[in-house]
Amino acid sequence: MRVGLTGGIASGKSTVSAILAELGAVIIDGDVLAREVVEKGTPGLDQVVEAFGPEILLPDGAMDRAKVGQIVFNDEAKRKLLESIVHPLIFERYAALEASAPADGVVVHDIPLLAESGRADTFDAVIVVETPAEVQVERMLRDRGWTRQDAESRIASQATPEQRRAIATYLIVNTGTREELRARVEAVYAELVAAA
Repeated sequence: MRVGLTGGIASGKSTVSAILAELGAVIIDGDVLAREVVEKGTPGLDQVVEAFGPEILLPDGAMDRAKVGQIVFNDEAKRKLLESIVHPLIFERYAALEASAPADGVVVHDIPLLAESGRADTFDAVIVVETPAEVQVERMLRDRGWTRQDAESRIASQATPEQRRAIATYLIVNTGTREELRARVEAVYAELVAAA
C-alpha cells in the first residue's frame, strides 16, 4: 500500500514518520533521497559537477549545497538543469525502495509539499499532520532559532490547512502529548495494515 505523508513545517510530520517506521512501515523520504543521490563519490554528483563546474565542491569533495542553491535559486534554466539530473536519480531510488518493500507492506512517502504538488491522487491513502499555526511558529522559534517573521512567511508560502485537509484520507491533529500522538498514529497504521 502506497501512502503519502504530509504536513506543514513544524507540524510534527517527522515525528509521525519516525513512529510509522517503528511500527514497521517502509519510509521513503524525498529530502533524504535528494541528498543521497548527490553524495560524494556518486554518479549523480559527477553529473552535477559536469554541469556546474568543480567550484560547487567543498574542499573534501562533497557538494556545497549552499553554493548550488545560490546558483539555481534565481535562475530557472539552471534550476531545471539541476532537476533534470537529480530528479531521475531520486525516482530510481524511490522505485528501488518500493520494490524492496514486502508485498503486503505499508510504504510511506514523506512529502512535505504533497498538497502543493498535485500528486495526492497517486497514493492509496494520504496522512495529513496538522498543528495550529501559532504552535508551528512557537516550535520554529524554539527549535530552529528562526524569527517570528521568517516562521510566519514560511507557513504562508505553504498550502493552507484547508488545502491539506482536502487531500487527507487520515487527519492527525498534533496538539496533545507525544503519547496521544503515538496512539493516533498506531490507530491509523492499524487501519492501513488492514487495508493492505
